[in-house]
Amino acid sequence: MKTKEMHFITENIKKLTTHIPESVKIIAISKLKPIEDIQIAYDSGHRYFGENKTNEIKMKWEKLPKDIEWHFVGHLQTNKVKYIAPFVHLIHSVDSYRLLSEINKRAIRNDRVINCLLQLYIAEEESKHGFLLEEVKEMLESQDFANLKNIRICGVMGMATFTENKELVRKEFQTLHTYFKEIKESYFKDCEHFKECSMGMTDDYEIALEEGSTMVRIGSAIFGERDYK
Repeated sequence: MKTKEMHFITENIKKLTTHIPESVKIIAISKLKPIEDIQIAYDSGHRYFGENKTNEIKMKWEKLPKDIEWHFVGHLQTNKVKYIAPFVHLIHSVDSYRLLSEINKRAIRNDRVINCLLQLYIAEEESKHGFLLEEVKEMLESQDFANLKNIRICGVMGMATFTENKELVRKEFQTLHTYFKEIKESYFKDCEHFKECSMGMTDDYEIALEEGSTMVRIGSAIFGERDYK
């Protein structure tokens, strides 16, 4: 690994941690990035990494230090849960009861309780996934949900519209934070683990921080642009 590349990743992490509050967790999105780049970030002291493909996160988990906290941040298919259930720290993208039920089933088989975020639909883009607020309420009030003993709901996640309209992005983040507070007050008031409002990526995390984000997903601002070829 070239010294220049090592310096680039290390300096980017240092720069982010100087102006992002310590109370906010930075998830380094390492998808499509080689093991060597993640190791550089790890050696600089970073421990939180996010991936969106089950085969890729499993491979990296097998090859990298075991004190890394792995976050799954992409759309997760139910038939792929089994690949990450033994080790994943937090699944950000739970967008249906069916998926939550499968996570619970796989958690039982691995003798674990798996942390999850409920993904809420806040964007104006139809391509985005997520629960509507009323769907979340209906699920949380159901006996089916009460029977899931091996999942832990730690908060909510949402993705804003991909746009240069910053006021729209801000409005969507405000909506998510309002949902977070409402769900917390109504269903998890006494649960210390329900504390995460995950929103904000490289292009919009500063707005997300202003609107109450506790967890940001930063990729290119750490590792540089990805080659999707």
